[in-house]
Amino acid sequence: MPHMIWKGAISFGLVHVPVQLYPATQSEKVGFNLLDKRSMDPIGYKQINKNTGKEVTRDNIVRGFEYEKGKYVVMSDAEIRSANPESTQTVDILAFIDAPDISFLSLDTPYYLAPDRKGEKVYALLRDALKDSGKIGIASVVLHNKQHLAALIPVGPALALETLRWADEVRDFSQFKFPDEDTKKAGVTPKELEMAKRLIEDMSDTWDPAKYHDTFRDDIMALVDKKVSEGKTTEVAEVEESGERKSSADILDLSELLKRSLKKGKPAKRGAAADEGEGEGNDESGEEAPARPARKTTRRKRA
Repeated sequence: MPHMIWKGAISFGLVHVPVQLYPATQSEKVGFNLLDKRSMDPIGYKQINKNTGKEVTRDNIVRGFEYEKGKYVVMSDAEIRSANPESTQTVDILAFIDAPDISFLSLDTPYYLAPDRKGEKVYALLRDALKDSGKIGIASVVLHNKQHLAALIPVGPALALETLRWADEVRDFSQFKFPDEDTKKAGVTPKELEMAKRLIEDMSDTWDPAKYHDTFRDDIMALVDKKVSEGKTTEVAEVEESGERKSSADILDLSELLKRSLKKGKPAKRGAAADEGEGEGNDESGEEAPARPARKTTRRKRA
């Protein structure tokens, strides 16, 4: 059971739903400590003056906001604390909107809200009402002394709270150069578009996150287990590259690449009859066709 962050309530209109807030995710990232290879002692962190190169003691360090290049406003810890939003234990619903209206770019960190203090019935009422209406709640909430915009989302039997990025935290499209949204102006032909849609359909599958794995972490943990079992816990060894890096494909003829991709088909749908008499990985001309993009997570190469 994860550690509860706080107890509070969802508030909309005159309705209050007592809830407990829990983290919905857990980190499985590979972490490394920096060590002195001569003694295997951990390497510490020093705070250095970038101009003089000398170490600065903690009592000489202040916080500054850079309002112009090289110019700062110094803020004390007390001033920063006074500007923090008042900590409350309320998910204050501001509005209900259609779920598809929120861009994936706005999503930040997910949490679970569990019912508390015999609030199961009103919790279920809000969850099921959101499901039936296709709406999600937009709320204001304070977490860790920071105000967040958040989305209240029904997920299976649960209500999830997803913190959202503020509008000015998501870069506008105008900062980048993208192809025109008009297909013809972007130079895409109707035939190419149709083949691309067929390829997407051929590669379509149901979403099952258990199918996908962090193969880099798996490989690192396997190597750690191997070194521990062999007693090589402090050995630094040179490792050869496991193979050549794949070079990015040059797009010479988009239509031809789409045709070849479609010809390879979806492995799960191909029967023995379809494979019979067909050279594996070759097109009709006998040339080797480019490999179809893998649906699962690709193996990361070690640098």
